[in-house]
Amino acid sequence: MPLPANLIQFLASVHPYDSLSEGDLNALGAVCEARDFAPGDLAFAVGDTVADLFIIAEGEVEITDETGVQLSILGPRNSFGERALLRGDAASRTATVTAQSRMIVMPAATLFELIEGQPAVARFFDRRRPTRADRKDLTTLPVDQLMTRNPVTCTPQTTIREAAAMMHEAHISSICVTSPDGLEGIVTVRDMTGRVVAQGADINGPICDVMTRTQLTLGPKALVTDVLHLMVERGIGHIPIVDGADLLGIVTQTDLTRAQAMSSADLVGRVAKADEAATMARATAEIPQLLVQLVEAGNRHEVITRLITDIADTATRRLLALAEAELGAPPVSYLWLACGSQGRQEQTGVSDQDNCLILSDDVTDADMPYFAALAKYVSDGLDTCGYFYCPGDMMATNPRWCQPLQVWRGYFKGWIAKPDPEAQMLASVMFDLRPIGGDQTLFADLQKMTLKQASKNSIFTAHMVSNSLKHQPPLGLLRGLATIRSGEHRNQLDLKHAGVVPVVDLGRIYTLQGRLTQVNTRARLEAAMAAGVLSSSGGADLLDAYDLIAVTRLEHQAAQIKAGEKPGNYLDPSQLSDFERSHLRDAFVVVKTMQSAVGAGKGAIG
Repeated sequence: MPLPANLIQFLASVHPYDSLSEGDLNALGAVCEARDFAPGDLAFAVGDTVADLFIIAEGEVEITDETGVQLSILGPRNSFGERALLRGDAASRTATVTAQSRMIVMPAATLFELIEGQPAVARFFDRRRPTRADRKDLTTLPVDQLMTRNPVTCTPQTTIREAAAMMHEAHISSICVTSPDGLEGIVTVRDMTGRVVAQGADINGPICDVMTRTQLTLGPKALVTDVLHLMVERGIGHIPIVDGADLLGIVTQTDLTRAQAMSSADLVGRVAKADEAATMARATAEIPQLLVQLVEAGNRHEVITRLITDIADTATRRLLALAEAELGAPPVSYLWLACGSQGRQEQTGVSDQDNCLILSDDVTDADMPYFAALAKYVSDGLDTCGYFYCPGDMMATNPRWCQPLQVWRGYFKGWIAKPDPEAQMLASVMFDLRPIGGDQTLFADLQKMTLKQASKNSIFTAHMVSNSLKHQPPLGLLRGLATIRSGEHRNQLDLKHAGVVPVVDLGRIYTLQGRLTQVNTRARLEAAMAAGVLSSSGGADLLDAYDLIAVTRLEHQAAQIKAGEKPGNYLDPSQLSDFERSHLRDAFVVVKTMQSAVGAGKGAIG
């Protein structure tokens, strides 16, 4: 029996069917069926052959896995059954009606015809991350994606001496002169040379005496091409960007050169040559803009985070070299290691520092002040570069994490033998250790020994599994996504702790189970599949889910940076389209399913 008109109208409001023409919608309504379900009814159960796609018009459906663990609660506008249909497999989940429901039931053949003939429907049901467009040509970018925001300003009455000091301190080649009425003018280094030094202007006089009263401004949506043309035509190197009377930013020739040449290699080179942390910080301050460019270019998330982490690694090694130059040669060999996101090579636009020192067993008490000073020098330098101190004090400056190799062996042996909550937490962090600078032989045997002991201890592994399940994907009633209920981030998703971290935790468990040496999460998942610890089908799903969550996080951070905000991990799902929310929810369901399988001791599901 064809769908009634009200359900066809409802279907027209649900993505991707909202892309269909009126004729196509009516044709679809003629082959779909409206079906009512009572609480307790099963749409299908694990192991059933799924013959239809279900779209909820009214009511509520609970989705559980083979162990009975709830994966999500679906409401109106959600669909289910597509996973089994698209994979051609029996159902790996059970769909139980929990409230009186009315559903649109679409035959599998009809769904496949839509996918074949309707690009929007095909894109919606393709759970792989869509390929991003190639990098935009620099000249076609709007200037608000390139400009320096919140430029240094002074008032017209500021003295020339004071303005020069402000420019020197900020390492800038121009300063904007503003009043309550808006932008009054601009003073450049060339102005200071020509109008002050050459012409002998009184340096205690007001800056307005030597400023250029500029009428050469552009709006935020002007193209970089407009900036280039204006600079070439007028022979100038600075263009203020305004919105009416408000000064938004400035674009300089340096900005254009940096944008054209900016790469992780450029920043690595500048950091490697720096003679102090403050110089490094001027390079690392450009990491957010680099992240935007890498995201805009459509690079894979693991490539972006690897390139960004390389800069932190270089800064660490350079600081170690500078510390040795100041403190003298180390009394014994040592190894500086990173853990956390740097250890996994997964740093984004916001990162703290997590690090430690392993010292040769030849170290004496008399040597320890040297390594305390080394740790302080490097950690302080990293903080100056924007890698803020670890809130949990997981740093080499903490004497607990600056110890001889034999002590580290004792740490891991103790955590494995007695996996109390603190041991679980510390082991989780320390299993992500990666050598950065120093004698790497101090770590090789420690890693092998630890993986061997940990994998043999079923109690420890069970505790680690339990600890990994503390971070749950945000699945709930509202469109299948559970947002934070209160506080500063109310109604938002935590894309780090509820998104990326659950996959990171799973990767760590697979590493223990397979005695794998990889540290990067995606590399761990791939290695686990190759070793048979993770099934090929379950692993492929988890990789796709991880990719989507990680890219969503990076795109969100890039959008924040472009808006002049600090990058973060909290996302309001209302900012996403129906298409994006649906795919993100499906990714979280996959993660939840894999957590359930690991928690049940069944390994990866197929």
